[in-house]
Amino acid sequence: MADIEYDLVVVGGGVLGTFHAYHAMKKGLKVALLEKDAMPKGATVRNFGQVVPSGMNTKWQQYGRKSLKIYKKIHAKFDISVRQEGSIYLASNEEEVQLIEELKEINRANDYTSILFTKTECLRKYPGLNEQYVKAGLFFPEEITVEPRTMIGRVHKYLKKKGVSIFYKAKVIECNTLNNEVSTQLANGRMLLSSKVIVCNGSDFKTLYPEMFATSDLEISKLQMMKTKSQGDYKISGSILTGLSIRRYEAFAECPSYLKIKSKEPLDSLEKKWGIHILFKQAMDGGVILGDSHEYADADDMDNLGFDLNMEIDNLMLSKAKEIFSLPTYEIEQRWFGMYSQCKNADIYERTIDRNIHIITGIGGKGMTGSAGFSKHNIQQIFNI
Repeated sequence: MADIEYDLVVVGGGVLGTFHAYHAMKKGLKVALLEKDAMPKGATVRNFGQVVPSGMNTKWQQYGRKSLKIYKKIHAKFDISVRQEGSIYLASNEEEVQLIEELKEINRANDYTSILFTKTECLRKYPGLNEQYVKAGLFFPEEITVEPRTMIGRVHKYLKKKGVSIFYKAKVIECNTLNNEVSTQLANGRMLLSSKVIVCNGSDFKTLYPEMFATSDLEISKLQMMKTKSQGDYKISGSILTGLSIRRYEAFAECPSYLKIKSKEPLDSLEKKWGIHILFKQAMDGGVILGDSHEYADADDMDNLGFDLNMEIDNLMLSKAKEIFSLPTYEIEQRWFGMYSQCKNADIYERTIDRNIHIITGIGGKGMTGSAGFSKHNIQQIFNI
């Protein structure tokens, strides 16, 4: 018999699981959040910490905009490392200028503030930006950054203060429906009973329901990133997204000129081969995070992605970054990779088992931006409240 009963047990303490727990708590439910490691160490802590609804399609931009409000609301009560310094997309040629102008019109219709910057305004706001690279920019003042390696832990502390039970080193090995309750069995022998379970397993497809995931349309994306040493007194504010981002992000796929412009891109470039687009974001310690790349494998073949860092990719990203910004130093302090799961044919993976076990994963690169807003909607759907 379990020691405690809950309205909801959330399996997975990353950003998607954490915000499901947050919104269930806000609805007055008794919640337990289970994290298999001492702290989350998956995609949630291995990214840039850019919260950029501007890069999402119309559907997910709405979730992202809700996320912005949620992050800011929590941060006003409890420091979770939010900085509202805006995001900018830097266009490097006339095609990219056309796309940011079209995206501005789309966002005007969506009532989401964006501001076109001239080349001169971009150079003035972002010191070190190469004047040969930039032609114009599109700035989103509402957008924020967080520190990915500290944010989630701080949100957990906030949830604990609000009464959520959080268990670390709590690996779940089995979930079973018993009449109208679900038993969640932990590897340490403990069992929890709850009305419902939500499983936000990220890219862990080997522990729970491995057969189901092996036959799904889920795939893994491996991304390489790095961080420079501190830049001293040099500051870059907010999130910097560049021409390759403009050509990659979903928001721009809704622009009238997108398909024509994409059709003219070479298919055999190294950037295309490694899925590279260049982002910059300065961490609170003064180092600049830059990247990233994308390599893919099906969920049941994810081991083929390996655990090595491909230095050809890193060197190519560094070369491209130096064409965009002249930083005081490009000496690298840290290199790492992250892995996130996404669906090939859907925007998120949702599966319900025996009415009360809900699998939610495969949010892709939308996790940091979209999870808080999507989780609010999903809790309302699951609990009909």
